[in-house]
Amino acid sequence: MDTLTLDEALEEISTAEDFLEYFGVAFEPSVVQVNRLHILQRFHDYLARYAREMPADDAGRTAIYKQWLAQAYDDFVKSDALTEKVFAVFQNTPTPEGGMSSFVPLDKVFRT
Repeated sequence: MDTLTLDEALEEISTAEDFLEYFGVAFEPSVVQVNRLHILQRFHDYLARYAREMPADDAGRTAIYKQWLAQAYDDFVKSDALTEKVFAVFQNTPTPEGGMSSFVPLDKVFRT
C-alpha cells in the first residue's frame, strides 16, 4: 500500500487492525478484538466533528487521520464500550413513565 494514494489505500483497508497498522498507531490486539467497531465508529465521529476541513495533500490528511484514530483507540484503552456509549443502543434516554429506554428508531439507525 506504500505506492497508493491515501484514498486508494483507504479503499483497501477493511479492519480496525488494518487502519491502526496503516496509520502507524501502536495497539494491543486484545483491546481491538473487544472494541473494533467502537473504535472505528469513534474515529468516524471524531473526523466528522473535528476534521471537517481536510487538507488537500495526502500527508496532511494522513496526519489528521492518525491523530483521531489514535485518540479513538486510546478512548477504549482507558475506558470501555458501555462507558463510552458510541452506539445509540448504549445511549439510554428517560421515558415519560420515569424509566430509561435504549430504543433506537429506524430513521436514526440509517442516518450517518
